[in-house]
Amino acid sequence: MTENLEVKRVVAPVREQVVQTLTREIIDGRFEPGQRLTERELTEMLGVSRTVLRESLRQLESEGLISLVPNRGPIVRDLTLDEARELYRIREALEGLGARLFAERSEPVAVAALEAAFDEVTAAYREGDPGKVLEAKNTFYDAIHTGANSTTLSKMLSTVLAQVWRWRAVGLSHPNRSSSRSDESVTNLADVVDAIRSGDADRAEAAARHEVRLAAAEVMRILDQRPRTDRATGPSWPGAAST
Repeated sequence: MTENLEVKRVVAPVREQVVQTLTREIIDGRFEPGQRLTERELTEMLGVSRTVLRESLRQLESEGLISLVPNRGPIVRDLTLDEARELYRIREALEGLGARLFAERSEPVAVAALEAAFDEVTAAYREGDPGKVLEAKNTFYDAIHTGANSTTLSKMLSTVLAQVWRWRAVGLSHPNRSSSRSDESVTNLADVVDAIRSGDADRAEAAARHEVRLAAAEVMRILDQRPRTDRATGPSWPGAAST
């Protein structure tokens, strides 16, 4: 961990900024499940005191993103299959609500940002790089959360996404991924964009929920192919660190 993640002391309290920064690092996969995070390196990267860092780590633990292990320090948590399944159901409901709220507002600038993000998703799929697809889809969903204009919803989704990012990555990169899933996802996201653009809140919610539901089904299908003794734990095959 050598990258400079120094936070700015302006918009939000420093502790909140630290929590947001570390959450984003977990979502983006820079901190992997099971990875030990050292206080010294984190304070240097973030440019904050140990007191602020420890307060932030306690919050991340309460949100289920890390575990504070005696004599080892903070460890990025992994999920069991049952936890992942439950979180996907929660994510489905929240993403659907976000799309509904966005469609009800349908603010032109926010819609334009969503359309641009969708173009990035289609370009990433054409390129065929799972990492770029995940990054583009994160940007797409960020645009929906921004357009929904709900701070509470954004915070809830941030916590959920930080916990399921690795499973999302599995659905994008696993060699047994369905060959039709990419086209299916692009079609579904296009439906979300069209519904939001037209201000159809019911259709926007249904389309967003449908996409998350199918993504979850794909992940569960892949994971069910593993030996039964491995199903209660996180992904274990090479390259599974990035859906």
